[in-house]
Amino acid sequence: MSGIILKVDNISKQYRLGLVGSGTLRDDFKRFVARVRGKEDPFLKVGSVNDRSMRSDSDYVWALQDINFEVKRGEVLGIIGKNGAGKSTLLKILSRVTAPTTGTIKSKGRIASLLEVGTGFNPELTGRENIYLNGAILGMTRAEITSKLDEIIDFSGCERYIDTPTKRYSSGMTVRLAFAVAAHLEPEILVVDEVLAVGDAEFQKKAIGKMQDISSGAGRTVLFVSHNMGSVQQLCTRAIVLDNGNTAFEGTTTAAVRYYLDQKKENHNTLIYRSLSENNLLQEVYVETPNNSGLIVTGKRLAFNFKISKKNTERFNIKIGIYDQSETKVIHLSSAYSAHGFLMKNKSLYTCELEKNPLPTGSYYVNIAVQLEKEQVEHVRYCLSFTVLNGDYYDVGKLIDNFSSKVLVEQAWRQA
Repeated sequence: MSGIILKVDNISKQYRLGLVGSGTLRDDFKRFVARVRGKEDPFLKVGSVNDRSMRSDSDYVWALQDINFEVKRGEVLGIIGKNGAGKSTLLKILSRVTAPTTGTIKSKGRIASLLEVGTGFNPELTGRENIYLNGAILGMTRAEITSKLDEIIDFSGCERYIDTPTKRYSSGMTVRLAFAVAAHLEPEILVVDEVLAVGDAEFQKKAIGKMQDISSGAGRTVLFVSHNMGSVQQLCTRAIVLDNGNTAFEGTTTAAVRYYLDQKKENHNTLIYRSLSENNLLQEVYVETPNNSGLIVTGKRLAFNFKISKKNTERFNIKIGIYDQSETKVIHLSSAYSAHGFLMKNKSLYTCELEKNPLPTGSYYVNIAVQLEKEQVEHVRYCLSFTVLNGDYYDVGKLIDNFSSKVLVEQAWRQA
């Protein structure tokens, strides 16, 4: 394990649906004896794949099956996948909250985990008291907590309420305090589940910055689970995609995010449109992304390419309407804004290019129309759909943290 701080070898986790235990006291005793002797569970059954959308005749389900990966010191590993893919189960096993059914985990150093909002917090205790309680649960000594108490309180932003019982805290305040404690534990491995979604944009930005400092500055390892692909892209150096308890993909963050978006049915990127009729003018429309990554990012180049089949001497224009999920048009593009429009030629390629994509993170769809003179001859609704990932639009070294406007614009600020 030279340079490797965490190694996961053939980890699997099986659950029994409904009842807990084998069903009889005798069989439960046999299972207990096997576990004490370090042998395999005698009642371990084949079970079914963990697909919650399907019925199964088996009482056993594999939440995880044959998971293998290694993490190097200072690496930030992203774990992504749809709900029920096994992400939280994997993190609970790594944090030793639950034991794997089969497989082994080898790690070097202390592991701190932030899996659920307020885990280890007593609602009757004050924020200050819960810092000591939660810190002790995570393995910190009282002296260690006391030496970092001011830093923890300052990072959480809850100083005014620190001596108030946490039952009066909002969920956002609770997760702020919980993350502050875990982040200042200075573990060799920090495990973070999708709890930062509870915090506001300002705290998410602060938390991501802290995790970057932990990994790059202190050389510590972070395992990060999130559905925010922008955060995964910004923070992680490598990513794993889980699907129904199995490793579907492992590789670079960009490749993993692209794979995830391609596989995610409810949020699928449809970047190519091809007409079903040869008589239609629009034969093909597709989105061109940097390096053909298939990822559309705020602030990066975005181009719409069109192939027109009909040969005609008339000039024409192409109009593009980009809509958000509330069906509000956020951008209108038209070749009529160019000097002369286009002259129609057989199998020509026409392009509308945005040097910097002004769309904030979110899901969008595109309507496209073709106009000859003043007559609209073709209109395709929902021609394309895509998801935009958060990016560094203003080239200031950080993601956009305020999405109060529909589009982003270049700005120039000066002081006389």
